Amino acid sequence: MDAYTPAEMAVRVRTVGVAKVRLPAVSVLTLGLLAGAFIAFGAVLYTIVMTGSPLGFGPARLLGGAAFSLGLILVVVGGAELFTGNSLMVMAWAARQVSTARLLRNWALVYPANLAGALGTLALVWLAGTHDMADGAVGDTAAAIAAAKLSLNPLEAFARGVLCNVLVCLAVWLCFAARDVAGKVLVIVPPITAFVALGFEHSVANMYLIPAGMLAGGEFDLAGLLGNLVPVTLGNIAGGGLLVAGVYWICYLRGRTDETD
Repeated sequence: MDAYTPAEMAVRVRTVGVAKVRLPAVSVLTLGLLAGAFIAFGAVLYTIVMTGSPLGFGPARLLGGAAFSLGLILVVVGGAELFTGNSLMVMAWAARQVSTARLLRNWALVYPANLAGALGTLALVWLAGTHDMADGAVGDTAAAIAAAKLSLNPLEAFARGVLCNVLVCLAVWLCFAARDVAGKVLVIVPPITAFVALGFEHSVANMYLIPAGMLAGGEFDLAGLLGNLVPVTLGNIAGGGLLVAGVYWICYLRGRTDETD
């Protein structure tokens, strides 16, 4: 019950943002690879849980969302650099303690590293034969998930990206209230379950889910992948950077000139 207050959380988020831009490139890239792999693990588990569920649309998605929470739990507790969560670095930028160049450097390193981690995990999952489980039903589920994502028009993809990263960054934000691992896990699960159940779009998760579905369907469409990732990524930045980091900066850090604690 001894949680940090929202004002204290804002200072902690700002401090972490400053620390992130000071990491060496090798560390950022390595931690980015891990984050891509961790989110992919959550996506694999989500695909398995959604296969053959007798629960019906809503309950099945609720369970699938809870399963997908594994990814962010691994990122936050294990330690990794996740592009979507790093939208909260906008708080340190707005406080003028991180330059635009250093913020963009972090994102420019983390994003491709997340992609490499997700695709590397996909390669191992494919070699492991996971998509052949349940007589190929897992592969069919993966193909259906990808097809649904590729059917979105750019505006839908952008809006779902905004809504997704509001919830993802709120999950990370809430972790800054916790003083122990159990508290972090507890606050991560509800927002992540919600964004998955509601069908919102997470750029790093899609780095795994769309190629996985394409492979299961026997056809890889780079243009289709980019057609999803570009608007979803822009939506993720707007949702996390403006609607979470920006709003909380206005509430708790605007006008403050103190150094990071």
